[in-house]
Amino acid sequence: MPPDGWEIERKFLVDSAPAALDAYPADPIRQGYLPPAQDGTAVRLREQGDAYVLTVKQGAGMRRAEVEVALTPDQFAALWPLTEGRRLEKTRYAIPHGAYTIELDVYHGPLAPLVTAEVEFGSADEGRAFEPPPWMGEEVTDDARYTNLHLALHGAPPRR
Repeated sequence: MPPDGWEIERKFLVDSAPAALDAYPADPIRQGYLPPAQDGTAVRLREQGDAYVLTVKQGAGMRRAEVEVALTPDQFAALWPLTEGRRLEKTRYAIPHGAYTIELDVYHGPLAPLVTAEVEFGSADEGRAFEPPPWMGEEVTDDARYTNLHLALHGAPPRR
C-alpha cells in the first residue's frame, strides 16, 4: 500500500487459475464486515493465518483510502459476532508476476466457484500500465458487485 494511506489496486475475474496453484504460498482467510456506513465506508475484520486485522476502506475503484489496525486474537473474537450475516471465506495464493505479486482468491462456501485476482501498485500510473497475464480475465476493478463487502452481503453476481 502506498504510504499516503491510499490503496491502489486492480481486480480481475479468473476463469482458469494458473497451473500448479498449490506450489504458491497460500493462506486461508475469513473476513466479516460491520454494517456498512451510508457513504460506503467499510469496516472489515480479517483473520489471515495468525494475523488479525481491522481495516477501514473508503471510496471506490482503483484508488481507495485504507487504514489497517492490528488486533489481538481476543479483540478479533470480541468483534467477530458483530459481522454475522456479512462474512466470506477464501484461500489467497501469492503468485509472483514480474515486479508484482498477484493475490489470487479462491472463494469457498456460497461464493464458490468464484476466483478473483488483485494486484496492488505504488502509483496509479503503475496500475494503468500493468499488463495482466493471459489467465486473468475480465477486469472488475470498477464493478462494485465484486467488492468483498458486496460479495459478503449479496453473494456472487451472475457471470455475463
